[in-house]
Amino acid sequence: MYAIIATGGKQYKVAEGDVIRVEKLGAEAGETVTFDQVVAISDGTMKAGADVANATVTASVVKEGRAKKVIVYRYKRKSGYHKKNGHRQSFTQVKIEKINA
Repeated sequence: MYAIIATGGKQYKVAEGDVIRVEKLGAEAGETVTFDQVVAISDGTMKAGADVANATVTASVVKEGRAKKVIVYRYKRKSGYHKKNGHRQSFTQVKIEKINA
């Protein structure tokens, strides 16, 4: 059985026991979070739309952190223009506990 959830502007395919990284939720490690935006659930047959209107996915927060640094370098030839920036995206790592259909 798996579900497709939407959080942080992205969609994730999850099953019970999976550990995934989602956009930062602002929750402490050990807390329980509930994802209410369930797009679809598959338990042999696919359910979507009104069939999963009341479905939820429960997960526990493993940790919060920041990803590896990505270097952004802008350059224009012959004009002496160059700019270097770095970016580290924040994330929340969660473990899927239960899919409530």
